[in-house]
Amino acid sequence: MMMKRWLLILASVLSLSGCGYNQFQSLDETSKSAWSEVLNQYQRRADLVPNIVATVKGEASFEQDTLTKVIEARAKATSIQVTPETLNNPEAFNKFQQAQGELSSALSRLMVVSERYPELKANQAFRDLRVTLEGTENRITVARNRYIQTVQEYNVLARSFPTNITAKIFSYEPKPNFSVQNEAQISTPPAVDFSAPKK
Repeated sequence: MMMKRWLLILASVLSLSGCGYNQFQSLDETSKSAWSEVLNQYQRRADLVPNIVATVKGEASFEQDTLTKVIEARAKATSIQVTPETLNNPEAFNKFQQAQGELSSALSRLMVVSERYPELKANQAFRDLRVTLEGTENRITVARNRYIQTVQEYNVLARSFPTNITAKIFSYEPKPNFSVQNEAQISTPPAVDFSAPKK
């Protein structure tokens, strides 16, 4: 009787590992770790924004509208509460992604506009912040790519047979992933204007 019980337990353990249970555990932890790194890099960028804004404010004639948009985008991006459940909630994940995308766009616009201000371009503190921001954007890209890859592996496991049965039994739902926010813009050819810039 005792031997049958041990054989049953052993068979259960072997069937769970054969059906992807351990892989789900491993990939779930890997995706959480990758997500934490994405959040760390977004936080690093958010922490840079006040320094960038303070430096740009020193340029008296700088476009206030551009600066305001950066400040508002940072406030929105940092106001979204991110919890472990965000990873399993496509709506919350999308909201977070949109807020980060708006901050990226606002910062990108700020950097483009700053090119028009020679004193700002010559400011060593601003140049250092710009280099740090570029490095942070690269780190964000690397962290996002790692997260995308781990989620892809997890989702393939959750949708493939026979591991999809394990996914259903243990409620391993496919996780949301980053998407291209401006798909329509990317598919539209860019407008090229060779006319001389206005002074």
